[in-house]
Amino acid sequence: MAETSTGRRERKKTRTRQALADAAVRLFTERGFDHVGVREVAEAADVSLSTLFKHFPSKEALVFDLDADIESDLVAAVRDRSPGQSPLHALRDHMLRTRTAVRSDDPTFVLVESTPALRDYARRMWSRHEKTLAAALAEATGLAPEDPAVTGLARFALEAPGIARASQDPAQAVRDLFALLEHGWATTPLARQETAPAGTHNRDQRPHRPSQ
Repeated sequence: MAETSTGRRERKKTRTRQALADAAVRLFTERGFDHVGVREVAEAADVSLSTLFKHFPSKEALVFDLDADIESDLVAAVRDRSPGQSPLHALRDHMLRTRTAVRSDDPTFVLVESTPALRDYARRMWSRHEKTLAAALAEATGLAPEDPAVTGLARFALEAPGIARASQDPAQAVRDLFALLEHGWATTPLARQETAPAGTHNRDQRPHRPSQ
């Protein structure tokens, strides 16, 4: 009975939290973040203002309701990776599963990008996730948390989906970016052009000697 009651309360909390997040994004998208108050969000979700703040510590947090889940999933991607799988490949696969579906025209993405307060919140959120991910990578690799290999991979992994979002094929772009990190610049087409024998690039552009 206790387990049933606990499960019912948790489901109710989840529904309330989702209702608040949905109402906030809808109102912010329709009227603009700065023109909607938290009391209006609470009323739209049919809860009290105090209930809203039990779930979300700030107005900005309403847009990032998956904040804690994102962070815990990043850590799990590294800690719970398949035997023999490298942390880099585990993060690549996690990003492909979770971060390549959001397009630059997604309403929530547009809302965040067009609202300074939300952009600032997002930067702080991802900075926190980066530190947490770096700690998980340090634990997985035995390197120090401040080692550039650890901090660099954490930052790169979180930045890659944003870079890939502008591509026609974000998933392939993420694969290419992680391949670049894994194998280095020397394997890219541009690098191969740079190392080609002198004159190879412009061979077809040489002026032709007129025939006699």
